[in-house]
Amino acid sequence: MKPIPQTENPLIIRTDFSDRAVWEEICAIVRMPVGIFGFRANVEFLDDVAYADLTKSQLLELLPSDYDHTLLIVADKNAISLPDHPLLVIDLHEGSGNEFRALPSRIQGIENNLSIANMDFEEFAGSVDEDGVFRGFPKS
Repeated sequence: MKPIPQTENPLIIRTDFSDRAVWEEICAIVRMPVGIFGFRANVEFLDDVAYADLTKSQLLELLPSDYDHTLLIVADKNAISLPDHPLLVIDLHEGSGNEFRALPSRIQGIENNLSIANMDFEEFAGSVDEDGVFRGFPKS
């Protein structure tokens, strides 16, 4: 298997190749600026069939030991096939491997806050809905 490359920004890695149009839609949503200040997700997209159908465990084994990021985001079968395209977000901090799913439109907030340690993984994971998907924090 091909090692996952070290990148400047966290990766969104495609493991399901059943629908290119959906993958492109997910990428477009993630790239969209968010809010009045136009914040963007600082991520890179890895679209390589060498990673087709790999499981979370297999992906984690392929990460370089010096991978610089605290999360890995996966566009797997569920992300491609489900209507709201919930991406798998994996916590790499201290090798925990914890996970949750998030809408592509929420990746910016997750990545930005985790990258600067403004919030931690558990704050997002603890705010998923009954389907296990982070759709945003509840309004107070």
